[in-house]
Amino acid sequence: QVQLVESGGGLVQPGGSLRLSCAASGGTLNGYAMAWFRQAPGKERAIVAAINWSGRSTYTADSVKGRFVISRDNAKNTVYLQMNSLKPEDTAVYYCAAVQGGFGVYFTSSEYHYWGQGTQVTVSS
Repeated sequence: QVQLVESGGGLVQPGGSLRLSCAASGGTLNGYAMAWFRQAPGKERAIVAAINWSGRSTYTADSVKGRFVISRDNAKNTVYLQMNSLKPEDTAVYYCAAVQGGFGVYFTSSEYHYWGQGTQVTVSS
């Protein structure tokens, strides 16, 4: 069973950048579709970006399109979320998620079977 570990969160000023990483331990991410979700206080968990097993297909939510980019390095068993031009409304706990057999891109949290513990991103001056 794959275990996911996120890193890279923190406090950043508006307009700044962060890169989140999601690494697999105890297994490989090859063959898994991956995604980043986020949950702000008092709000439901929402998808931010998703990527299929090969990295050739991706999805980015409208709220972050043009600012966030999802990518993966299967040789390193790691998925990334590059976040640029951060805004205060991007403040949330960011979660990495995985589902096996990921030829496609999946958009809802119920489709993912494995989750990381989350990493806090705070955008504030």
